[in-house]
Amino acid sequence: MNGIYSLKNKIRSLVLATIVGCPLALPAQETPGNPFVSPFDFPLLLSGNFGELRANHFHGGVDFKTQGVVGKPIRCIADGYISRVTVTPGGYGQAVYITHDNGLTSVYGHLHQFMTEVKKVVEACQYENETFAVDLKFGPEQFPLKQGEVFALAGNEGYSFGPHLHMEIRRTDTGEYIDPLQFYTDRIKDTTAPRATHVILYPQAGKGVVAGSSQKKIVPLNAPGTPIEAWGKIAAGIKAYDYMDGTSNSYGVRSVTLYVDSVEVFRSTVDGFLPDENRMINAWTDYEEYATRSSWFMRSWILPGNTWRMLQADEDGGVVTINEERPYVFRYVLEDLYGNRRTYRFTVHGKEQAIEPLQRGNHYLKWNQGNVIQQPGMELVILKGMLYDDVDLNCKVIADSLDISFDYQLHDRPVPLHAGCPLVIGVRNYPVTDMSKYYVVRKHKGRKASAGGYFEEGFMHANIRELGTYSVAIDTVAPRIVPLNKPQWKTGNIQFKIRDAETGIKEYKVYIDGQFALFKFSSKNARLSHVHPGRMKKGVPHRMEVVITDYCGNVAREEFKF
Repeated sequence: MNGIYSLKNKIRSLVLATIVGCPLALPAQETPGNPFVSPFDFPLLLSGNFGELRANHFHGGVDFKTQGVVGKPIRCIADGYISRVTVTPGGYGQAVYITHDNGLTSVYGHLHQFMTEVKKVVEACQYENETFAVDLKFGPEQFPLKQGEVFALAGNEGYSFGPHLHMEIRRTDTGEYIDPLQFYTDRIKDTTAPRATHVILYPQAGKGVVAGSSQKKIVPLNAPGTPIEAWGKIAAGIKAYDYMDGTSNSYGVRSVTLYVDSVEVFRSTVDGFLPDENRMINAWTDYEEYATRSSWFMRSWILPGNTWRMLQADEDGGVVTINEERPYVFRYVLEDLYGNRRTYRFTVHGKEQAIEPLQRGNHYLKWNQGNVIQQPGMELVILKGMLYDDVDLNCKVIADSLDISFDYQLHDRPVPLHAGCPLVIGVRNYPVTDMSKYYVVRKHKGRKASAGGYFEEGFMHANIRELGTYSVAIDTVAPRIVPLNKPQWKTGNIQFKIRDAETGIKEYKVYIDGQFALFKFSSKNARLSHVHPGRMKKGVPHRMEVVITDYCGNVAREEFKF
């Protein structure tokens, strides 16, 4: 951001100050052998733990409850300095990064307010660059902190659905996320073991069968049913959550171990991951179950393209061979950080039965090489390392000569890609002459979602991160601006709803009496809110201009007088 450099020249010797209305107190006492003190002065409870399963990522920290309110003072957990501050409409909202002297960095998200001097710098950058979103970095001399000093207030900003503090611990040199709870086990009680509800069995394609079928089978635990019969190579997965004392929340399970006939075949330990490993949640969990039914199953076998270091398996990668007509005893052990554990057993009966041979289609993708999918007017390049397993595609073209482009079904089931892969789709018809209005659209279950993209020489180019059905669409409709609470506008309390039906909100600006006015956008409820009502002169008429732009360049511009 261009304004960062001019701002740094403006920053003089800054003295740490109190949060408005919140005096600093004496530093909290450090527990012997623990480098960190508590970020709060009240008892700690978690609403979310490290490594919880989330869409396309692991939960990278812990969520501390803040007694149902915003505004709780947050203390620096160890000596260090504020090295980064970010403000975004979604995600962490307002966040602070503190680099500590011990090689670790702590991150704090969804903040209500920064310390006074940081707040001044952030706001100066926002007004200078006429933007709400900022990303500022600082050196050790600018905002040093001592252990126990208050540097922010906890809040509910960004993509948060209740007051809490999201806190992460990362290794400063590598950016690796590690579990913050390991530093606070003496402050948070937990005697409750994890619990599971279902297991899932996966016959390996062309190599195994379960209950007479090559399809996966979900089995409820602790419920009577017909015996499970299988033959050949199969694998397992489990649906389970952890629980803690004093809360009704459910959490991710730290450790899952699978034994077959008392021999360990698989173990997962969710205690750390690198940024590049984050999307490997889509390889460890059953992506199809989550994408189609919002159900989380953790695999107890390692897909060949999954290199996440926290998974361990036997020489067969966790795949079990059923080749004798006898009972095979599967035993799951679930364990949390405190050593609370629970065991589940179920039996798979070996029963010789026919295994349907693997029949590869015309588009068989190999996980360990680059792949190209081509259809008339379409090409997708999948680089090596983007697939977690081989994929036998059900690929087809849905042609309609009147459409902007053909619909391309790359596969009939959702398959994740580890990063964006370039997709090119030819445009056949041009309802509008402005090429900036065209975009690549993902179609799924009757819904549409923009994949963005740009037009070049008759083709739309975009990067996609999931196999599915794609086409080209146009967006010529400007976003909607809906005024709210008009009777309060004269006080400076000004709010709007802003929405875009197709490609989404890219940028917004509000000017009051010709001057840029800072508004924050909440991605939770699509609401724009005036940040500094006190800057607006009272008792005089005002003219306000609101300008909203979507990702296809459609602009909504409205003026209001009040």
